[in-house]
Amino acid sequence: MVKKQIAEKAPKEISAKEFPAYLSESPWHCNWKLAFPPEFREKSFFSEIQNCFHRADIHTPCGTTIEFQHSPISLQELRSREDFYPNLIWVVDGRKFKGFKILKHLPDVDESRLDAYEFSHTQNLTLYRKSELASAKPKLLTLSHPELFGLKLTSHYFSFVWKHPHRVWYEAKCPMIFDLGGYFLYQLKQRPQSSGAYAYLHMIPRKDFISRYGENHL
Repeated sequence: MVKKQIAEKAPKEISAKEFPAYLSESPWHCNWKLAFPPEFREKSFFSEIQNCFHRADIHTPCGTTIEFQHSPISLQELRSREDFYPNLIWVVDGRKFKGFKILKHLPDVDESRLDAYEFSHTQNLTLYRKSELASAKPKLLTLSHPELFGLKLTSHYFSFVWKHPHRVWYEAKCPMIFDLGGYFLYQLKQRPQSSGAYAYLHMIPRKDFISRYGENHL
């Protein structure tokens, strides 16, 4: 796969009144780009394999591409971008997700004590023994059960419910981060399970994310 960067004029900062005219992008989209240095914004590349141009919202000197997505996209478009950019991060506007709610703190899902258990796909924080999954009614265990008692809850992992999800986001192979507004972002993660992947959220301070990828370094 070959990338060719094409020459572009340095992007100017956009005022609120100009937002609708600027490539039909939302204020949310434009404000995210303005959080990064001008030389990182609006980088265009040509894919000889796909025979098309890709324009990255943010492309850092270290090779990380950040795409800000205000609206749903097709699985084909998601795959196209992920196939092209080797180090892609999605940031999705989740402020208007329907039926989305953060629920409870979770223990470390990679804790060795949980290797013999699977999280249930319910709104309650309960688990099954893997050895009982094939039975008609496997027993649900809470963290107060003697086998699980003492597991500490983390401050950064959360369960959530999303009644009307955009399923394409679950298909992403690259990091998928939801912007729900406020001081924190939430990365969608999935724990592999035989009963179906268990989706959960990893909370990240917004300022840490911007600082990590917004610094002008090689």
